Amino acid sequence: MSLQVTCFLLQCYLMLAAAMYFDLGEQEEKCIIEEIPEDMLVSGYFLLEPWDSKSFIHSPQLGVTVTVRDPNHEVLMSKRYGAFGKFTFTSHSSGQHYLCFQTHSTRFAVFAGERLKLHLDVQMGEHSTDPNTERTKDNMKNLENSLSYLIDQMMYITRQQEYQREKEEIFRQISEDTNSKVLWWAVVQTSILLSVGFWQMKRLKDFFIAKKLI
Repeated sequence: MSLQVTCFLLQCYLMLAAAMYFDLGEQEEKCIIEEIPEDMLVSGYFLLEPWDSKSFIHSPQLGVTVTVRDPNHEVLMSKRYGAFGKFTFTSHSSGQHYLCFQTHSTRFAVFAGERLKLHLDVQMGEHSTDPNTERTKDNMKNLENSLSYLIDQMMYITRQQEYQREKEEIFRQISEDTNSKVLWWAVVQTSILLSVGFWQMKRLKDFFIAKKLI
């Protein structure tokens, strides 16, 4: 295996150390749901490997198809990758986005039928700070990258707050509509009960008069 691939794998392991993982079978697709604000850049790093053996990751037959759908279930991106890689997309609307992963190998040559483990790390916002930047001696470049990273994080937090406010406004409107309907239903029920009561009293009075009981 080349030095470049080794470095990439080490970088993936460091980035995915605190990320999620789940198992996949042959030709099996699994999806996760992410709440993403509008116009947000999303980056995902993944690493596919078997549960027991580390050598299987180098098989050229092994790979993942990544499909991203927006809240309306429209496909934002769909691309085939190898056993490890990075995907990026930009959201066009706020809401729940579906990130789906499926192994596209036709047959596992050595480990047929074995369950695979997919490591996944999803990051939102433009992460401009490059790990290699820490090794440079240009302090101005480091400061510029750090400042850009902070600005991107502030923009991400602002968009998240705006998205939460939109959801709160929608929930508040739904609650007000529901309360209004409940109030009107209570008024209608009360009116019906009073009308039935008066009608029964009148019928009973007419009955007593007809029988000359009063």
